[in-house]
Amino acid sequence: MTNARCDRRRFLAAAGAATATVAGCIGGPGDEGSTGADGEPAVTDVSLLLNWRISGLHAPYVAARENGFYADEGFESVDIESGDGSDFAANQAGLGNVEFAITSADQLLNVNSRGLSPRCVAVVMQRNPNVVFATREGFGELTDPGQLEGTTVGSGPGMVRQMTEAYLEHHGVLESVDYVDAGFDTVQQLLGGDLDAAGGVFGDVVDAEQQGATVDVLSIDETIRSYGHLVATDADFAESNEATVRSFLRATARGAAWASTNPADAIDLLVDVQPELEEVRENQADKWGRMHAEYMFSETVRERGWGYSESGPWETTYETLAAADVFEDDVDPEAVWTNDYLDDDSEHIADYAARVES
Repeated sequence: MTNARCDRRRFLAAAGAATATVAGCIGGPGDEGSTGADGEPAVTDVSLLLNWRISGLHAPYVAARENGFYADEGFESVDIESGDGSDFAANQAGLGNVEFAITSADQLLNVNSRGLSPRCVAVVMQRNPNVVFATREGFGELTDPGQLEGTTVGSGPGMVRQMTEAYLEHHGVLESVDYVDAGFDTVQQLLGGDLDAAGGVFGDVVDAEQQGATVDVLSIDETIRSYGHLVATDADFAESNEATVRSFLRATARGAAWASTNPADAIDLLVDVQPELEEVRENQADKWGRMHAEYMFSETVRERGWGYSESGPWETTYETLAAADVFEDDVDPEAVWTNDYLDDDSEHIADYAARVES
């Protein structure tokens, strides 16, 4: 699989993007003319832009493609492209440069505030992946955010920084913490003793543990409910291509279920398509194991099925970022997501939790 193929696409001009309208939550699927025969996708060659370089966190999509689940839904090709961050992925979905993208709730809201209309059509990661963590070797046991008073806490840039700052402020320790920008080297600075604690995502915790550290974690999701990885597409594309979106989500849910119940085989497929991951196979396996065991379930998934959104996490994310003055313009948190393209008749969507948890 090609690792980065975005350069083959001609990015739309900003003037064309500005015509996109931030509409209300998509009220209904597309018209009848958008579907192929028997509900098969009319668009059969699609691209899926990941939020970052391919890793264990992307096992569901590789599993769906390599096992033929996308083909079973009528797709002739699904091009999985490595990305350059959730913000880039949300932008490219909103510009219509890719049919589907993996991004996050915070960046989807942010991009919608800038005049584009990417929509969340399925939530993959039902919990906020952001954490505050420290090593036993450098900090001692970390069990409460109050212990961070008087320490140096570092995080990378972007939304991780915003979420960590909001978490520290909520717990009343932001003013007493030396909060620094650690760039993209947070884990190594923590392990090297330059930081007492760090804000990051659970994958960073895995990286630290893989290097021999004993790590304690404070979950930001317990304070700031938000969604992690999600599948986004342009609102107009979804409305005009109902069958394509529904088919893609059914196959992706099937891939997620298969990868969760066959984790070792899922990592084998990942390494097959990205051979350089062989050197860090255990790391990728740990990331996927933690993701599907701890981040892909919620009461919503158990009650309604894989991929479903609820209003609460979107509203919490919006309020957190609005307080930090992140948004360029107004954005309605109810307008950026929809459950309309999730097929209740699909066993891999409706019965996902029962299949995987059993």
